[in-house]
Amino acid sequence: MKNKALTLTVIANMTSNYGESLGNISSVQKVFRGGKEYATRSRESLKNAICVQSGFYDDLQTSIDGAMQKLVNEDVNAATCRALEGGYMSTKDVTYIRNSSFYLTDAVATEPFINDARFHNNLYLATNYAMAHGLNVQNNAKDCGLMPYQYEYDKSSKIYSLTIDLEKIGKDENFGAEADNAEKCERVIALIDAVENLSLVVKGNLDNAEPIFVVGGLSPRKTHIFENAVSVSGKRLIIEPIKEKLAQGYSCALMRNGELSNEDEIVRELNPVSMTAFFENLRGQVKEYFSE
Repeated sequence: MKNKALTLTVIANMTSNYGESLGNISSVQKVFRGGKEYATRSRESLKNAICVQSGFYDDLQTSIDGAMQKLVNEDVNAATCRALEGGYMSTKDVTYIRNSSFYLTDAVATEPFINDARFHNNLYLATNYAMAHGLNVQNNAKDCGLMPYQYEYDKSSKIYSLTIDLEKIGKDENFGAEADNAEKCERVIALIDAVENLSLVVKGNLDNAEPIFVVGGLSPRKTHIFENAVSVSGKRLIIEPIKEKLAQGYSCALMRNGELSNEDEIVRELNPVSMTAFFENLRGQVKEYFSE
């Protein structure tokens, strides 16, 4: 079968993003599974981070038509504008809809969430204001703008998947437009580069979300091939489901940093390569795909 997609499933250490705040209290987003809560980073948050870091949003243009939306027209479409590769719905004049050419899952923690509340305030700024205006922070807290706040904090190993539709990249059927193969190749490689070196920022926290384990490759199926195969139990990567799918022509990579407790078993059973070798090989496959 001809390869039509690129699929990756990643284990990485990353912070969660936040849901709605209640007053000065912010809680991380979570999912409920098997009677336990697991912290998450939503697919929307991941997608936005990847689009920014890959440079896809460097040419983003927006317009307002009732709601803020990406600018789309005959000249600015998915074939000419990388910012539209992630999909759009334009309701200005004529309604145009194009689905994304790449899809992400939520990044879900491998271990149940344990509440870690952090308490903060803006004491330094309030004190600065008080000194400048002859006030006392303790007696005039409200006038000084002193504001205590708290938020849940989570940084943990999380699993997410990314799948790119190689037949959709650079095409916009709404306008009969299509980028050349060189541009398509550059777009796919930009997404791969972003995953390999992903950094995330939330509430002032910068975290290195590069993969510590990754598996995948080019695929004839446009789906997250390893989404159901990659799981961690008690810091131990479950080997057998991954091993079965690797036999279909995929590969994997491991960063030996002690995060997974059965690293020796992973090396012995899955034969992972280094992260650098994995992504270099993947970029080579993408270049070969678009040179045909």
